[in-house]
Amino acid sequence: MADIVSKAKRSEIMSKIRSRGNKRTELAMVNLLRANKITGWRRHYPIFGKPDFAFPKQKVAIFVDGCFWHGCPKCYRQPRTSRSYWRQKIATNKARDRAVNRVLMKSHWRILRVWEHTMCHCAKRNSLPRKLVGLLLSA
Repeated sequence: MADIVSKAKRSEIMSKIRSRGNKRTELAMVNLLRANKITGWRRHYPIFGKPDFAFPKQKVAIFVDGCFWHGCPKCYRQPRTSRSYWRQKIATNKARDRAVNRVLMKSHWRILRVWEHTMCHCAKRNSLPRKLVGLLLSA
């Protein structure tokens, strides 16, 4: 179907749409941390890559990655329209994630990346506190 506005106008309209955030998965992580009495974390700590959660004293960064936006190997389904755009977009996101990991590791930060689907499935979510506590205690 043809667009009824010019390409420039469509770009202007789309640029004004703002994200509402990744609230569901981030709030699930907050609840998980609180339920397991894991303390010392900060949300959106101001370091390179803007991790969703950080433990500054232990230098641990947690990223809760959306399955669609970060190309989860288990859940990602490419949209049927604009395939080349989405292929490039997801590849760029993955490359940025790798670059962020490299920079943080050079600064002696340890990184935990959690897929969105892990936060939605209780069985997988139960193993997260053990991984996280192990990472924090090895600091």
